[in-house]
Amino acid sequence: MAGSALAADLPLKAVKAPPPAPFDPWDIAFGGAAMNDYLFRGVTQSNHNPSVAAYFEPRYNVSKDLQLYIGSSAESISFANRAAAEVDIYGGVRPTFGAFAFDFGVWGYLYPGGSCADNVLTGGNVCAVSTNTIFLANGNVMKKDVSFVEVYGKVNYTINDNWQFGINEYYSPNFLNSGAWGDYASITGKYTAPSTTFGKSGVGMYVSGEFGRQFLGTSDSFYGTTVGTVFGGPFPNGIKYADYNTWNIGIGFTYKVFTLDLRYSDTDLSKGNCNAFTSAFNASGTTNVTAINPTGVGSNWCGAAGIVKLSADLTAMTNLK
Repeated sequence: MAGSALAADLPLKAVKAPPPAPFDPWDIAFGGAAMNDYLFRGVTQSNHNPSVAAYFEPRYNVSKDLQLYIGSSAESISFANRAAAEVDIYGGVRPTFGAFAFDFGVWGYLYPGGSCADNVLTGGNVCAVSTNTIFLANGNVMKKDVSFVEVYGKVNYTINDNWQFGINEYYSPNFLNSGAWGDYASITGKYTAPSTTFGKSGVGMYVSGEFGRQFLGTSDSFYGTTVGTVFGGPFPNGIKYADYNTWNIGIGFTYKVFTLDLRYSDTDLSKGNCNAFTSAFNASGTTNVTAINPTGVGSNWCGAAGIVKLSADLTAMTNLK
């Protein structure tokens, strides 16, 4: 008791705390990927061939719960109009409220290098009078420029260190410059294994999946058809693209900045409706007749696919200090 009282009465020496580290609101995220197939909402963009991608995203953190960002990415593709690259320009805001992380923005999809693809020589089709006309033997057509813009909103809810769920919504008034509006809605889920799953190796693991539905409007007359009389056709003023469901599920392994993702993807689009939607240059056959695909040509660009993707993702504040 006496010892404690004496100790409490001793004067304390002032301890000078170190100054807090200055807050730097700026950061940059960047990375790249290589994959055996580039799929966008269940539809291959690379003709089921390998593709490479890269991105660069400056970020400004207004606070720990509010981030502004702009970015650009590029992917190698293989389209019927001979466009060989997709260049994306995007920007938005990411507010966080507790376990809810939101993301609102605008995304522009640019496809430079395209040439008009047509299969007819009539003056009624703008491609036919172009000096860059490409003739597709399977009857498909595709505009020279299929660039378009979407607005989007996302929310991700983190239950704990292992479980996350999300909702996504994208809308374009002119999807793929086809004249048809497009609306994509999806739900996502992700399970991240405990960090001790692979001992002290530093390897992480997750399982994730998505289920979405792509709603589509009616194209302009460029993609209309004067062929056939089945199912109420022909449709010279444009075709009502088929809405479709798409889903994917996969497992991923992480190590430092690297991620290896193994995924299965599929849709419920028939080969005929897939052909009408994609204008695939390698579509073939005559038996895949639908209301919007009277020629019967079919495409496998919307079917089941397995994707192997190796990516690296870094940020300046974390990886380049």
